[in-house]
Amino acid sequence: MFFYSMHKYKNDMQDVYVSANGLKIHAVDWGGTGPVLLLAHGLTANAHAFDGLMAAGLKQYARVIAVDLRGRGESEAPDQGYTMAETAKDIIALMDVLQLEQVVMGGHSYGAFLSWYLAAHYPTRISKVIALDAAMRMHPNTLQMLGPALGRLGKVFGSFDAYLQLVKTAPYLHIWEEAMTSYYKADVHTAADGSVATIPNAQHMTEAATKVLAEPWADMLPQVVQPVLMVNAPGIYTMEAPLLPEANARETAALLPNVQFEIVEGNHQTMLYGEGARQIVAAIASFI
Repeated sequence: MFFYSMHKYKNDMQDVYVSANGLKIHAVDWGGTGPVLLLAHGLTANAHAFDGLMAAGLKQYARVIAVDLRGRGESEAPDQGYTMAETAKDIIALMDVLQLEQVVMGGHSYGAFLSWYLAAHYPTRISKVIALDAAMRMHPNTLQMLGPALGRLGKVFGSFDAYLQLVKTAPYLHIWEEAMTSYYKADVHTAADGSVATIPNAQHMTEAATKVLAEPWADMLPQVVQPVLMVNAPGIYTMEAPLLPEANARETAALLPNVQFEIVEGNHQTMLYGEGARQIVAAIASFI
């Protein structure tokens, strides 16, 4: 069973809630024309991570649906099951409910790994793959570099404005766009007194990160025979380095049988906004 509810935003997006793989899963259906593009966000992010791509005109080229993965955004957060296999089952079940026989599967960071996993394990359901800033080997100091992003988990703030003020101090946010506000708004629960608490659970996210690293990517990626668009943003993230150096991204691209490789402006986070977003949309438009 599932239901739709329409929020009267100026962009006419729909919030979609479905029962999938035993969980309540939330997605944002932006509409649009062309093939269905299903997007999965990064490790601790949510469906609104792609609002910057929508602002850059992505729905001109595809019907875009962005999903909250289990334990993020408005989707249900079970105590366990944060593996690639279970998360992939969530996506396939979502597709079944929405009667989507096949999609272009795309993702940012963790969502890109999920896209590769789906393409390898459910090849008839995935026509093409879009992988934004992900590779088998990220920067060797990735855990330390993600410190500012992971540090927000489990914290309570007096108001959303207070939370946003902290977010804006992150070293990787050298630009700010209004589309970022909706992303961070979807990152928190708001209590009756106006205080906010981050939604992703640190234990769940640790499990998800550990499980994705344990997958045999060197063996799996050559099995992804669908066309793949890989996009890398080698701008400085933290610690005076990119989260995904171009050489590491190209190393992964070399394992894919049918790959198109693009470089865009920005870093691992800001690539989804501004000029980076416009360049990503242009690459997707020609790819799909």
